[in-house]
Amino acid sequence: MKSDFYTAIAQIAAERGIPKEAVLSSVEHALVTVYRKMANTEEEVQVEIEPTSGEMRVWVLKRVVDEIEDPLNDITPAEALAYTPSPQVGETLRIEKTPENFGRIAAQTAKQVVLQRIRDYERDTVYEEFADKQGELLNGMVQRADSRAVVVELGKAEAVMPAREQVPTERYRTGQRVKVLLVEVNREQRGPQLIVSRSHPHLIRRMFEAEVPEIYSGAVEIMEVAREPGLRSKVAVAARQEKVDPVGACVGVRGVRIQNIVNELYGEKIDVIEWSPDTAQFISNALSPAKPSSVTLDEPTRVATVIVPSEQMSLAIGKEGQNARLAFKLTGWRIDIKDPAALQANEGELLRQAQAALAETAPEEFAWQGRQPRLVRADGTIAVRDKTFGPLAPELVGMSVDVDLRDDALEVYYNRELRARYDFAGGAELPLEDDPVAVGAPAAVDGELPRDDEPVAVGAPAAEASAD
Repeated sequence: MKSDFYTAIAQIAAERGIPKEAVLSSVEHALVTVYRKMANTEEEVQVEIEPTSGEMRVWVLKRVVDEIEDPLNDITPAEALAYTPSPQVGETLRIEKTPENFGRIAAQTAKQVVLQRIRDYERDTVYEEFADKQGELLNGMVQRADSRAVVVELGKAEAVMPAREQVPTERYRTGQRVKVLLVEVNREQRGPQLIVSRSHPHLIRRMFEAEVPEIYSGAVEIMEVAREPGLRSKVAVAARQEKVDPVGACVGVRGVRIQNIVNELYGEKIDVIEWSPDTAQFISNALSPAKPSSVTLDEPTRVATVIVPSEQMSLAIGKEGQNARLAFKLTGWRIDIKDPAALQANEGELLRQAQAALAETAPEEFAWQGRQPRLVRADGTIAVRDKTFGPLAPELVGMSVDVDLRDDALEVYYNRELRARYDFAGGAELPLEDDPVAVGAPAAVDGELPRDDEPVAVGAPAAEASAD
């Protein structure tokens, strides 16, 4: 019986993949419970199983004391003489009390306790295995799927993918292999609970780390990820080494790397953009594939006003506002997208508001404060204060230019290049370089009419018959 009992323990250890010593320890603890029930006692007991023969022995522990306080666990020196020739006060005696036929009774009674201990060991093993893998990408197989949750097999453990962690456009079937992100590992009474996800943004991050060696090595860093599961994602990347193209590294030769990730996500579109420390540039990149003309930031409210050409409005906003939403998630800035036509429609109201503000300001505060941006209207003109100047060159229509007031002349710059000059008082166009004859100067000087080959300033009368 003893050898059969030991053989059964070895078989359980082999089937469950548990060390034999752990099973023996579980059996010993279980047999302590069995003995106490058989003897109807609460004595302090130890059960030992000899590893090779499987022989079991029960030992009762007694403390040698002068005066007994706990009758179950204390013994006087006189009583201890029956078990040891020279008992010492404070010594703990081990008194063998193995019942007859204890092996057969133990094998029958301890079965459920042993199995429970083995289940507890397996649960602890699973928890310890996956506790350090939280946030990692794992390969699994769908065991079963219903409307409430999907059960995914992860080796010896099972994980649950609740409805909130599923991608709405994906359908899961039994036996399907999937890559999932382990988001939670909870220790519960019924065993560890593993929660996995297919919709978490970090799933994209982990897939890029596995597919792109430059990210794994640190040459390229993923700065931000924004995702609408099953539809579209945006990934902002930055280079941490010189001469490394972060976007090209993620896309791969002929798009092989990005295509592998798209296939794993069953066709979800992914935009890889370059991160920039310049917030305006980062917002412009985040609106890809649209190409904004200008980005104006309002730091207190964290609102970015973005001007895009009229033909790219649909690209900037995206289907049902998807592109703008992802750009907001990626940058953290609320984005107000406008086209030049909308700005022109609001220009009159903005001008009235500016005039009202100026009317309340002291005259000495009206001083011009350096270059200021202005939008070129559809007719090629620009508005400065309450005056209109132009038209400018056709290629500047719809663009944002800078204006500056110098010595009563309004200068217009585009990309830091002087493109036009106007007399601020009269609105007449001036040459880009000063002419010998000033604007509005009389044609006749000292009673003489100018000659035909003499230069006359733009906007000046051709000739005035002055008798002065």
